[in-house]
Amino acid sequence: MKSRFTFQTLNPVAAAGAIAIAALLSPTAALADSQQPIKLLVGFPAGGSTDAIARHLAQGLQQELGRNVVVENKPGAGGQIAAQALKAARPDGSTLFLSNSHTVAMIPLTLQNPGFDTAKDFAPVGLVAINPDVMAVSTALLGTTGSGLRVFAQWARANPAKANVGVPAPASAPDFAVGLVGRALGVDLVSAPYRGDGPVVQDLVSGQIAAGIGSVAAMLPQAKAGKVRIVAVNGSKRLSQLPDVPTYAEQGIKGYEEVIFTAVFAPAGMPAPQLQDYSAAIARVVKSAEFGAKLSALGVIPAASTSAELRARVQATRKSWSAMVNNAGYKPR
Repeated sequence: MKSRFTFQTLNPVAAAGAIAIAALLSPTAALADSQQPIKLLVGFPAGGSTDAIARHLAQGLQQELGRNVVVENKPGAGGQIAAQALKAARPDGSTLFLSNSHTVAMIPLTLQNPGFDTAKDFAPVGLVAINPDVMAVSTALLGTTGSGLRVFAQWARANPAKANVGVPAPASAPDFAVGLVGRALGVDLVSAPYRGDGPVVQDLVSGQIAAGIGSVAAMLPQAKAGKVRIVAVNGSKRLSQLPDVPTYAEQGIKGYEEVIFTAVFAPAGMPAPQLQDYSAAIARVVKSAEFGAKLSALGVIPAASTSAELRARVQATRKSWSAMVNNAGYKPR
């Protein structure tokens, strides 16, 4: 039986011309299939605060973009593994990265070869949240009376062998902040790096360490229970959840005003129209009452931005943290 269909083969030159014309007529032809799920990479394990932010954002983006958004956890090395995966991804809109500022601004300052260059390899899409951290002291060791860093400094001078401050990770902003606080108060404080702020809080409550720096979400429940006492917050202003707790700057300690942020990045080379569409969609999600309520429950503050504003924030954070690293005499490894 003869086929009812005929096939015509174009020569290579004609085929190339047809493809070029199609691309001109349809600028989105070279981009990922609009039905293809978007992967949202996260550099930390499931169950943590960054993962929770990612899942709330993914849910909102699905509604805004009309596409499935799948969170893909690639934990390890402070977000380095996920960052390297983003660098290797095609800039077609199918892969995004929800990162905190430690990965994109601090790791390049403390490692000689992190495997990525934030400015060259990533396209900033939009800010999602800011995550102020707090310093708390153990009431098991210091009691429940007195407040502020200077009270802690007096205790540390009297108990030098116990003046350890737990931090969520080595070579992190909280790690360098311990030395900054100690120098400002004239007391020798020892930074004790952990893997995350959960273990920091556990040892604070049990009195294994005298003080610790961690997220509001980790510290606030224990403070309400009277098991830790929060003595300082970073950033330029007090937190609404902790109106009576002064900032480091209010207590005479300068240099720890930069607050950790969480934001979305794409591979460098993403077409500008698509980048703008994603940025606008993220901003709409972040500004929604539903998303704000979910983040407030995590002790995190929702914050939106344009792509350009996020780029400027990364640069400002890097500059601020570079001063902290240099003042600590830390050499990249």
